[in-house]
Amino acid sequence: MEMNWIAIFVSALATLVVGFIWYNPKVFGTAWMKETGLTQEELQKGNMLKIFGLTYIFSLLIVLVEMSLTIHQTGAMSMIGGYAKINEALPSFKAFMADYGAAFRTFKHGALHGFISGLFFAFPMIAINGLFERKSWTYIWIHAGYWIVTLTIIGALICGWL
Repeated sequence: MEMNWIAIFVSALATLVVGFIWYNPKVFGTAWMKETGLTQEELQKGNMLKIFGLTYIFSLLIVLVEMSLTIHQTGAMSMIGGYAKINEALPSFKAFMADYGAAFRTFKHGALHGFISGLFFAFPMIAINGLFERKSWTYIWIHAGYWIVTLTIIGALICGWL
């Protein structure tokens, strides 16, 4: 099982694509600006190359973590010391991977695990920060919803794209 770098780089774009839609004023953008106290003018002053560039780099890190949550074979690979030691693996491991190397590698299964990681990992972190920052539940749900949808898409892409 090798890493699919095309799937990794494309999956990382999900944060930007979903963000363009989610935070559009016709979707949740107006409510988000109200909750943050930002104006359109203030947002336009930002260094967009820096913001989008770093967002993509951070998204790559998220995708790499999401791979271990959605692709169950990653756990099996760790038993032999990772991808670098695949050629040293015992024949029984190679037979196991031949039989089960593609098990649960579907878009649907990846979406399920992406949704679970959004709901039970991203949402609690956003909620904790929001509570300490005295943000509203509207603010929390806007961001949590974004991450739940985004991680669902990332999970689907990274798991199902063989």
